Amino acid sequence: MPKILKKKKTASEIVAAARGLKKVTANELIDGIFDDFFELHGDRKYSDDEAIIGGIALFNGIPITVIATDKGGTPEERIAKHFGCPEPSGYRKSLRLMKQAEKFNRPIVTFVNTSGAYPGRSAEENGQGEAIARNLLEMSDLKVPIISFIYGEGGSGGALALACGDQVWMLEDSMYSILSPEGFASILWKDSKRADEAAEVMQLTPEALLKQEIIEGIIPESNSHRKVCKEIKKILAQELKNLTSLTKFELVKRRKERYRKF
Repeated sequence: MPKILKKKKTASEIVAAARGLKKVTANELIDGIFDDFFELHGDRKYSDDEAIIGGIALFNGIPITVIATDKGGTPEERIAKHFGCPEPSGYRKSLRLMKQAEKFNRPIVTFVNTSGAYPGRSAEENGQGEAIARNLLEMSDLKVPIISFIYGEGGSGGALALACGDQVWMLEDSMYSILSPEGFASILWKDSKRADEAAEVMQLTPEALLKQEIIEGIIPESNSHRKVCKEIKKILAQELKNLTSLTKFELVKRRKERYRKF
């Protein structure tokens, strides 16, 4: 029987799929990959941002710190979570959990699906730029393994603040870019209707990013979210084994070299 080749998607189709309602959710990933997840709350400074789910779990019996952006399911949840766009308290909560992970020598796994940091007035008043910059600075020097998975949208510094890992992997229907195609088109051509054209120009697809060695690999997707979790588990098991074999000095040195080459 002849093999049926999977049709290659355009950049605009990948953008649509990354934003689609059929995407695997943060809770499905956490429940499908880890055991005994215990959620932790608050940034210990201002509040608890619902757009960030973070806590401790077990992966193959090993304690792991898990941090994920979450867009929510119901309309009420999506509004409360700003459709997955974290406020400063979300990034500060994430950093608190990452520093805690370093203290107790726990690897960190992040899952990213956000169009970017929340751009509202409250976020600016509470130091959105500083919170993102602080995450980037502190993550570069954490002495534990960090593996990041982009499972939907990966937009701007809002995504990078959680995806500055030793390794970055993407689901095949996900995107990673400096801003949205609509924003790009508005700035470059003064016409947001040219978003599909912008998506092609921006090289935001997993395939394009893999060719540029910005990410480590692409994870196949299917309608079965259980299969998606299984694929991530296989990668996570192997790569955690590789990263935990490095000394703390080697880990930090390699991470800094990874991002300096960009």
